Amino acid sequence: MKTVFTTGEAAKICKVSQQTIIRCFDSGQLKGFRVPGSRFRRIPRDQLFAFMKDNGIPTEALESGKRKVLIVDDDSDLVELIRDAFDQDGRFDIKTANNGFDAGMLVKEFRPDLVILDVMLPDINGREVCVRVRSDKTLDEVKIICISGMIEADKVADLKASGANDFMQKPFEIDKLLERSCDLLAIESI
Repeated sequence: MKTVFTTGEAAKICKVSQQTIIRCFDSGQLKGFRVPGSRFRRIPRDQLFAFMKDNGIPTEALESGKRKVLIVDDDSDLVELIRDAFDQDGRFDIKTANNGFDAGMLVKEFRPDLVILDVMLPDINGREVCVRVRSDKTLDEVKIICISGMIEADKVADLKASGANDFMQKPFEIDKLLERSCDLLAIESI
């Protein structure tokens, strides 16, 4: 378990900008230390935890050290397959939704690091979900991988313009999805 964090790591955990963490560090709100002989700031785990508690920031990400993934698809077999792969990896906390409405609610409550999003949902299309997530500045750090079986190249470009970080055509290899998820989250693939 990590005991000291950089300002960038603290920003990701708190889901705020690195500048916000630096400002809080420099004002004394967030305690830590500077690396001797440099300008680098470091924040001990206990200080980051106290800062998060004091400011009403959910501490699950710090407590578990796991990345949060929201899987959104109306195909329950595919959801289980993806969930199993991420569970086996062991570095992810997973929630699922089978429609756009539930996905919208969970994005706000669960605050995932990554959303794996089916483009063709029963109640709303994936592009609209991307637009809604990207319109909320507090969700800027959320990564989105869209998945679909029926889609043309121009639609993929439209999805990316709407806020998707990546796209995978169904059917795909689960290992590839896991690998691309790790790349987006800047963590090592296993």
